[in-house]
Amino acid sequence: MPSKNFTIGHLARETGTKVPTIRYYEKIGLLPEPFRSAGNQRLYGADHIDRLAFIRHGRDLGFGLDAIRELLSLTDEPEQTCERADAIAAQHLREVENRIARLQALKAELERMLDHQCDGELADCRVIEVLADHRHCLHSDHQRID
Repeated sequence: MPSKNFTIGHLARETGTKVPTIRYYEKIGLLPEPFRSAGNQRLYGADHIDRLAFIRHGRDLGFGLDAIRELLSLTDEPEQTCERADAIAAQHLREVENRIARLQALKAELERMLDHQCDGELADCRVIEVLADHRHCLHSDHQRID
């Protein structure tokens, strides 16, 4: 049992993570199972706070859970080179750059739609026209931007 134990509420407050998220991270194996008291209450140690902070920071930077899982596994073997961690970060950077490009194309399309504003009736509305007929778009390969 660790020398200092924290409840799940304390862990949540300390890391700015919601309790259901902590439980989810435990369920999928990102966060190790905590020690349980005689009353079956979860008790966390400083290592849980550090690991959850790592996960939160990774999520804040947009890394997916699989990438975070792999990065966490790398931390268990600190004698390794940085090559794999760098490759994971480089892949994520490419994904971010692709998303930025899609967002810029989306922005341009929306600006173009609004450049043709009309003060007339809805039948003359460029926004409705473009949304109703994809052929009016500059880019026919719109994807949902998450």
